[in-house]
This record gives sequence, structure tokens and C-alpha cells, in this order.
Amino acid sequence: MNGTTGASRKPTIRDVAAAAGVSHGTVSRVINGGHWVSPEAREAVDRAIRETGYTANHAARSLATGRANSLAFLLTEPQHLLFADPTFALLLRGATEALAQRSMTLVLMIADTAAERANVERYVRAGHVDGVLLISSHESNPLLASLIAAGVPTVCTGVPLGDRAHVPTVSVDEQESARAMTRHLLAQGHRRIAVITGPNDTPGGRYRLEGFRAEMGELFDPELVEQDVYSSDAGAAAMARLLERAPDIEAVFAASDVMAVGAIAAIRRSGRTVPDDIAVAGFDDSGLAATHDPPLTTMRQPWGEISAAMVDMVLQVIAGGDPQPLVLPTTLVVRETA
Repeated sequence: MNGTTGASRKPTIRDVAAAAGVSHGTVSRVINGGHWVSPEAREAVDRAIRETGYTANHAARSLATGRANSLAFLLTEPQHLLFADPTFALLLRGATEALAQRSMTLVLMIADTAAERANVERYVRAGHVDGVLLISSHESNPLLASLIAAGVPTVCTGVPLGDRAHVPTVSVDEQESARAMTRHLLAQGHRRIAVITGPNDTPGGRYRLEGFRAEMGELFDPELVEQDVYSSDAGAAAMARLLERAPDIEAVFAASDVMAVGAIAAIRRSGRTVPDDIAVAGFDDSGLAATHDPPLTTMRQPWGEISAAMVDMVLQVIAGGDPQPLVLPTTLVVRETA
């Protein structure tokens, strides 16, 4: 005896093939998508998988349900921002936790360049994931339109720009959140208030600027506006340009915490202090704001709720549902910089 019994040995593809009366190559093709397999052979393999207990294998479970049992966490930003901007890590952690509760996995994908987009499209269209959590969207990026055209269940953070009426979204009210922060700065007596916001082809970049402009009213000065990518270096460079053009700035609203941190560094390099000379406010409350010196006044986004809602929503879409857009509240968090 070799010490291995039928009761203890894990079923293999060859066991399934013997039970189904087909070759192990046919079983492998069924498990990997069912290409070039007759309906009769597929049915026989499916039945044999159940009979042999091979359903304990992830691939077999996928076969039984017709699903990959995983979702893609898709970031359409340069790879380095995944590590430089803590908001992405918060969303990634929340989505991973939400899927772990459902015994599902999350596949991290980056699609900033044309080559990366093509790779993502091939992978997703091949059925390796059941749906996509699109974490950032640019109006100029064709990937979202491609996913929609391919019928891939997709949910976006933020309301994507352009004609995206049929895309489920989980967002915050960008405009009203920006207005609330601007009201706070005005209430402190500031009048020469600058804004550093994100790219105009992103919902955060465009709508936070619109909210700021609306709340400022007649006090709005287009010379006190800077738009750049969401990074600390970009925030510092934008602040330096603003100080050069308008050294009498009293406050600045940066549309992300990482930009605000960069702005503070530039203010300090100019010989000024925060908040005594210039008040600074951010947006996100990603963890960076609370640990910064001094702690940063910011708008808090409910990151855990956003992640959980996105997962729930894309699973609804996969099941054939038509979820409505969800807008979650932000909270003004006043600390020491403004």
C-alpha cells in the first residue's frame, strides 16, 4: 500500500477526465473557459467535477458558477501614484476586506499608458474577472468607454466626465464639499484665497474648482487658480507659482491632502509660516492630514463606505441589477492649518 487512499487524496483533472469519459486536455479547456469544447463534453465535465469533489478547486468553482470569483481594482493613473497617494491604498484595503468577506479576490491593475490599457482590456475581456472597480477616470482615457462597450460590469468612484449615463457610480458631492471648505476659509476672514486643484479632465479636478469658484463669488480671481496632477511635488510647484504671482495670498485650498502638503513645503521655503501667514486646507483626510506637522484642515471622504458600496454595486450589476448612483457625505475636519 502507498498510504494514499481515495478518501484522502485530492481529486485531479485526470480523475475528472476518467469520470467524464473525455481526455484530460478537454477538462483543462473547460476549466480555462470552455473554448473549442462541445456542449455535450462540457456538460459531462461539469457533472464529473461535481461527482469527484473537484469543486473544492477554485477553477472548478468558477466553472460551476460561470464566474471568475474576482474583481479588478483598476487605477488609470501612473503607477507611482498608487504608493504616493494614500487615498488609493485606503480604497484598495477597503475593497479587499469587502471581497474577503465574500471569499472573493481582488486583482490590482494599472492602466495609464496605451500598452497598459490594451493589456487590461485583453485580461478583462477574457473573463478573468467578473467586474471592474474603476478607481480613477479621465475624460480623455478611452478605457471606460471600451469596458462599457464590451458589457463588462463596471462601477466608478466619482462621476466620470462625458456621456457616461449608464455607469453606476459611488461619489461624494465634489462641488458642495469644495463650497463648504471655501466657506470655512472665508469665515476665518480670508479674502485672497487661492486654489490648487487636479486635472480638468477628472471629476475631482473640475467639480472642486467649480464649487470653489461658486462660493467665492465676486472674490474669485482666476490668477489665483492652479491645476496640476495630484502629487506633493505638483502642489509645491503650483504654490511657488502662486506666490510669485500673488505674494499677498492669505489662504489656499488644495483639492487633495498630498497637494496641500506640497503647498505647505513651498510656503515654508518662501520664509512664511502656516497658518500665521497663509492658511492651508486640503481634501480627503487620507491619514496624511492627521499626521502632518501641523495637522491639516481637510474634507474627510468616507473611504470605507466608498469601497464597500462599490463592491456591493458591482456585484449587483453582475447579478443583473441596475443600481442607482450613490452620493456619500463628506465632513469638514478642522485642525491647525486653517
